[in-house]
Amino acid sequence: MKLSLRLLATGLCLVFLSGCATKTKVPFDYTNLKESKPHSILVLPPLNQTPDIRASYSMLAQVTRPLAESGYYVMPVTLTDETFKENGISEAANAHALPSVKLREIFGADAALYITMTQYGTKFMVVDSNTTVTAQAKLLDLRTDKVLWTGAASASTAEQSQQQQGGLAGLLIAAIVKQVIGTVTDQSHPMAGVTSQRLLSAGRPDGLLYGPRSPLFVQEP
Repeated sequence: MKLSLRLLATGLCLVFLSGCATKTKVPFDYTNLKESKPHSILVLPPLNQTPDIRASYSMLAQVTRPLAESGYYVMPVTLTDETFKENGISEAANAHALPSVKLREIFGADAALYITMTQYGTKFMVVDSNTTVTAQAKLLDLRTDKVLWTGAASASTAEQSQQQQGGLAGLLIAAIVKQVIGTVTDQSHPMAGVTSQRLLSAGRPDGLLYGPRSPLFVQEP
């Protein structure tokens, strides 16, 4: 009887300790974003840390919709990109290095969105081939230099793939076909669209808050 009680007590202690060891994810602190209430957002040309030169403009072309649907006015990305180039800034890194006060002076936006592409393209594996796009973002207040929000998102064709049948040879053939199709048709571009939606759509866990142009925007005291 004593042995059973000891075992029970030990088990309860282990359960308690394991519960204490489990870390609860801290929700994002929206204090700066709620105080700033940016109406307009300038999207800088995304930094490209991938081998594919298409990554930056593929993402840039698809960020306006989720931001606009979230309730923000987005400075026209084509006009913004041309303005940078006309002023001798053709590299995304140089645009990202510009002082906030200068960006505010040129474009008049309340905040700037800095995006970094970390994955873009199709990778061939032993029995499969997947196209993955991953991006990170930071929203900076151009009036105060405060970071308002940060986030990251990813999308992959692996999410949509189904298990193939037909043995190893069939899997290899299917993988090769997927890679060829992915390269020829640029499956990365639609995946970049999914990533941009996941990254910049308001209402997602730790995502952006709804902006002033959204009916879901709540004025904070």
